Amino acid sequence: MRNAPDDGKFSMDDTPVDKLLAEITGGDATLMLIAQVFLVVLAVVVANFFLRRTLARLEARALQTSTPWDDALITAARRPLTWLAWIVGVAFAAQIVQAETDTAIFQAVVPARTVGVIGCITWFLLQFIRNVQDGVMRQRLARGESLDRTTVDAVGKLLRVSVLITAVLVGLQSLGFSVSGVLAFGGIGGIAVGFAARDLLANFFGGLMVYLDRPFVVGDWIRSPDKQIEGTVEEIGWRLTRIRTFDKRPLYVPNSIFTQITVENPSRMTNRRIYETVGVRYDDIDRVADIVADIKAMLRAHPEIDQEQTLIVNFNQFGASSLDIMVYTFTRTTAWVAFHEIKQDVMLKIAEIIARHGAEIAFPTRTVHFPDGVRLTTGAQTELAAQGAKS
Repeated sequence: MRNAPDDGKFSMDDTPVDKLLAEITGGDATLMLIAQVFLVVLAVVVANFFLRRTLARLEARALQTSTPWDDALITAARRPLTWLAWIVGVAFAAQIVQAETDTAIFQAVVPARTVGVIGCITWFLLQFIRNVQDGVMRQRLARGESLDRTTVDAVGKLLRVSVLITAVLVGLQSLGFSVSGVLAFGGIGGIAVGFAARDLLANFFGGLMVYLDRPFVVGDWIRSPDKQIEGTVEEIGWRLTRIRTFDKRPLYVPNSIFTQITVENPSRMTNRRIYETVGVRYDDIDRVADIVADIKAMLRAHPEIDQEQTLIVNFNQFGASSLDIMVYTFTRTTAWVAFHEIKQDVMLKIAEIIARHGAEIAFPTRTVHFPDGVRLTTGAQTELAAQGAKS
């Protein structure tokens, strides 16, 4: 074997391993080269075997702890470490071949190894950030603590974008590119890209405004009076927001839309309103005042009615077929199903109050007067009377 030049490349001349291989192969340079590469690959395989077993044991122990950090670290490191071992090992073997052959293609080994190492580190950091994000959310949900998923998602995305940008810049610098020149070119090219992708940028900044202004978060029920948008927010991305409508269809809304429309967030209401008009017959006008007083007393005593909010029960107007009583109040709950249970209870109690006073809830009627004195009343009942008529 000939000595490799002193250029920082690997050489095994005059080492105990080299002498041992020379004895085994009889001094054949080709066989010694093959043996060296084989030993490197074998060392990588053995190292990967022990590395996998060690990480598996550490992961099993980490699962028994309450903190999410160790789980996230070990889970994120498993595959990147395996690939990193192969990248370093194969690069090491390629350098051995390069030292013996001086083939031009092997000059790409060092840059490729550098890119591979940076890629593995980036892969690990991205997985670690995602695992921590998921682990923190699971832990807080398991404890029953409040969780702002929108903030957690936003911070996770910003960290991942920062890692990717840093990895690209470090990779370019390691490959010999001038980062300052790349940034200057990016500034000039960004103008052209901005015009070509203005819709994409509008959606990006629209998503950023949603994260900053926080008109809604993941899990909120939102609706827009300007657009046919209503449902529960499932995900807020950088370009699209996914909303699950009440008929369980996914609705994908570009984020730029939210900078142009009015968004109503019913999930943040403090109370739900009961606003009904109850009509009684004109024949029961002398009982209206007592009915109104009893309905108001019932609402004042109802445990599910918020007494700190506006409560109105008044005879409101003379309707076409009824004396209209307005009932205006708020429930303590904002839950949709519970609200309707309370509303049903209130309306049934109002009906009981009206019946207890000997009155009746009015229904639409129409009275027609004929010239000969006959009066015809239509509705749920029909009354036919004639003045002076004989049966």
